[in-house]
Formats: sequence, C-alpha cells, structure tokens
Amino acid sequence: MRQWFRSGTPWIWLTGGAVTLSIIMVIGVLGLIAVRGLSHFWPADIAEVQVQNLETGIPAVVMGEVVRAQTITAAAAEEGGNPVPEGAELMTRYLFKQGNRDVYGRDFIWHFGNLLGEFEYPTGVYAIERREWGNFYGYPVALSKDGEAYLNADSAGFHDAVQEAVARAVRLNDEAEVIERRDIGRMNTALERLRLRERELDLNEVTGQEREVAEAEIAETRAQLDEDYAELRAELDILQYERGRDSLLMRTADDREVNISLAQIVAVTQPNDMSVLAKFGEYFYQVWIFLTGEPREANTEGGIFPAIFGTITMVFIMSIMVTPFGVLAAIYLREYAKQGPVTRMIRISVYNLAGVPSIVFGVFGLGFFVYYLGGNIDRIFYEAALPSPTFGTPGLFWASLTLALLTLPVVIVSTEEGLARIPSTVRQGSLALGATKSETLWRVVVPLATPGMMTGLILAIARAAGEVAPLMLVGVVKLAPNLPVDGEFPFIHLERKIMHLGFHIFDVGFQSPNVEAARPLVYATALTLVLLIVILNLTAIGIRNRLREKYRSDSD
Repeated sequence: MRQWFRSGTPWIWLTGGAVTLSIIMVIGVLGLIAVRGLSHFWPADIAEVQVQNLETGIPAVVMGEVVRAQTITAAAAEEGGNPVPEGAELMTRYLFKQGNRDVYGRDFIWHFGNLLGEFEYPTGVYAIERREWGNFYGYPVALSKDGEAYLNADSAGFHDAVQEAVARAVRLNDEAEVIERRDIGRMNTALERLRLRERELDLNEVTGQEREVAEAEIAETRAQLDEDYAELRAELDILQYERGRDSLLMRTADDREVNISLAQIVAVTQPNDMSVLAKFGEYFYQVWIFLTGEPREANTEGGIFPAIFGTITMVFIMSIMVTPFGVLAAIYLREYAKQGPVTRMIRISVYNLAGVPSIVFGVFGLGFFVYYLGGNIDRIFYEAALPSPTFGTPGLFWASLTLALLTLPVVIVSTEEGLARIPSTVRQGSLALGATKSETLWRVVVPLATPGMMTGLILAIARAAGEVAPLMLVGVVKLAPNLPVDGEFPFIHLERKIMHLGFHIFDVGFQSPNVEAARPLVYATALTLVLLIVILNLTAIGIRNRLREKYRSDSD
C-alpha cells in the first residue's frame, strides 16, 4: 500500500475523480436548466376534471394544464386544512394552471388526487394567450363584431374565422405600436429638442433679431410637428377602433361566459386537437417568440429580446473599453516598468482588485461615474436639459464602464502572462537584426502575445455577462422603454437604461408576485444567458485560435 501511494497512482485517481465530479455537476445543472426551461414552450394538453367540494357537496369542474404532481405526507396535508382519508399516509396533489385570472382571481391551484374525478381532455378547447390577465382556457361560443354575434362556434369554418380575425387584430396592434413608439416617440424627441433650444436662448441671453429668427424657426417647426401629430392621432384612433371592434365570446368550464376583445388576444390555439407534428411547430414558434418578443405582464409573459440586446450591447462596449486599457497597462508593467518594490506592489494591487466584491464596483460606479462624471458632463454639455439629468443618471455607458473596471485585472494578468511566455531569444534576435526596442515590442512581441490577450478578453466577457449586483446601481432596469440602438440620431444612445438577462432572472424569480408563472421563465432565461455566454466565448476562442495559428506560421 505504501508503495502504491509513493507511485502517485492515488493522486491520479483523486484528480481524475475531481474532474469527473465537476463535469457531472456542470452537466447536471445545465440539464436541469434546459429541461425546465425548454419544457415551458411545449403546448400541453388541457385537462378537465371534476373536484369534490366536501363543504357544499356540489362538485366543481376544473380546466387547465396539469403543471406537475407532488406526493406529500398525510400529516402535512392535514396541517394545511385539507381532508385526509382515514389510514392514508401519503397523498398526491396536482398543480393546475387554470388561467382565467380575471374570473377566478389566480392562475394556479392545487387539488388533491383523492378529490378528483377522471381526467378528460376534451376537443375544441381554446387556449388563449392574452396581453393582460394571463391565459384563458374555455370553450368558444361566438365571434362578435361591434357587440353583435355574427358567427357561432358550431358554424362551419368557425376556427379559421377566429384565426383570421385574431391575425388581423394582431397586425393592427403592431401598426398602432409602430405609430405610438416610433413615430410619436420621434415627435416627442423633436419637441423636447425645441424646448431645450428655447432654454438655451434664455441661458445664453440671446436678444434682438437673432432671437426673433430663432423663435420663428422654433414656432414653425412646432406647428409642423403639431400638424403631423394630429394626422397620426387620427390614424391611431382608427386603428384602435378597428382592432377593438371584434370580440370572442368564451365559456369557462363552470359555464360562465366571458367576452374577450380581440385587441387583448395574442394567439389562439387548440392544444387538445393538435397532432404531434403541429405541437412541434407551435413549440418552435413559441421559442422564437420568446427570443424575439417584448416582455409583458411585469416580465412574467412575452419575450426577452430587449434583455438579450441590452446584454450583448453592454458586453460589446465593455470589451471595446477594457481591452486597450488592460493591454497597455500590462505592456507597461512587463516591458517598460522597472521591476522593483513599486512595480511589485502595483502588480499585487491588480491581483487583489480581481477579488473585490462586484457590488463594491457598483457603488464606486454610482458615486464616481454617474454622480461625479455624469453630473459634470451634464453641467458642461447639457445645461439646458437640467434639472433632468442626461448622463448624470445610470445608463448603458456607465454600466459598461463599471464592468470594464471590474474585468480590467483579468485582462492585465492574462496579457502579462502572454508577454512572459515570449522567449527572450525572440527579442534578442529582433534586436540583433537592427530593430529598435519599440519595433521589437509592437511588431514581434505583442502580435505573438495576442492569444494571451484574447484569453483575458474571453474571461472578461464571461464574468461581465453574468454580473448582476453592480448593474443594479449603474444602468440596468426592470423594463426599458427603448433599445439603446435605434434609427434615431445619434443611433447609439449611451445614456439610456437597458435591460439585462441576469437582472431579468433576478427580477422574475424574486420580485414577481406570480411565482408559479415566473418559475419556467427563470429557467428559460437562465438557459438563454448560458448559451449567450457560450456563443460569445466560442467567438472569442475562434478568433484567438486563428490569431495563434497565424502568428505561429509567421514565426516559423
């Protein structure tokens, strides 16, 4: 045994086992996230079952998706005030997503299996995705126009007529949103610029003919904007009337009738009538909508596109800022600085900076970047807009700059290690051929150290994309009305607040009042964030490998 330990074999098994355990844990976490997240989009069948009411003796009917089943002890069920059969030790309960929040007051409800009848999956049931109040489950009754029913559910072609009417309402809603968010938004921005121009005239004490000319131009522009707004307002009124003209009369499982305006409907499906192939088509369509859609219902419904866009934009700007600063700092420390106590102290400080909690960087970013730098920028360049801050408030630029500061030590350390790996013979050979020290550094050493720099950038991207705590202070919000990049000059709006996938997970998972509805979205968003980090890292790794092969062939 002693000889076996001295041979080093146990340490090989120990390290190999640690690697295996780590891989299993990573795969387990990713598998859990993937299964829980991706199953959310599958169009589950809608069950209908009778529930015994022991108090009234009148059975009730429950309709909805069976989210999951859970087995608990009879004692736990009894403590919760539920009837327990005599002699029972374990009881199974089912969580139903019954929807119809405007009717029943809640989306999800638990029922114990001993009180349930036989599960049925009737055909013809509608699952309606709404813009408010969550999903609605029930039977269609009639399609109405201006309050008068013109097509009953038993009429031929009823479902096709419903799909056509819903598609028309969705198209009208999209057109109205374009007017509200793009056209009217652009006019509001133009009106705000006119207001700021008037204020600049007052601040600069412009008088005389110059002021009269400026005020005449402002008045003319404002009159034109008012005229354009009136036309858009009339067009918007027509769209709102047409999209709210039709309605769908529905009947719940307990025979209540609810009239739903088509303006509130996003999509209508019949999960119980779908084939497997149709369900796969609906599944991938829902995944696409999740990745490209706008959030609704306080982030518990809809898509996460603004969060994806904000995360990518912030990481991209962070990379642009952190790379040159980190590389230049590492080159100075390795190639120019005199290696002494001061340099060692600076290097140790950089290493220690990497271990500072991220929330500390957030507090520093809020105090220095936002309040101090942003406040001074506003006083110098945006005085007319005060007291409303432009850069003196959390935004995309300050969030990216804070993350650049947070990841700067990673880039410095990786670049220094890359420079240290360049053999001294390469430098000596270059100098022997007559190159200056500067030429040797920038044309020989730095290109060969590029893979090390890219490694630092990869680590920086991985850390920046997953950070949440500092971003809550310097620019990330629950809902951002506009994207930081759009078609309005100057096209990239660094002062705007953004949405972020990490903060979206925190908000939906811990701030949402509807926990059961938010649970699958947390998994789906987490999976999206992991995949996004993997894609960004794979892109950087591909660039690093390409550079490594290029400079390796050049050095050969």
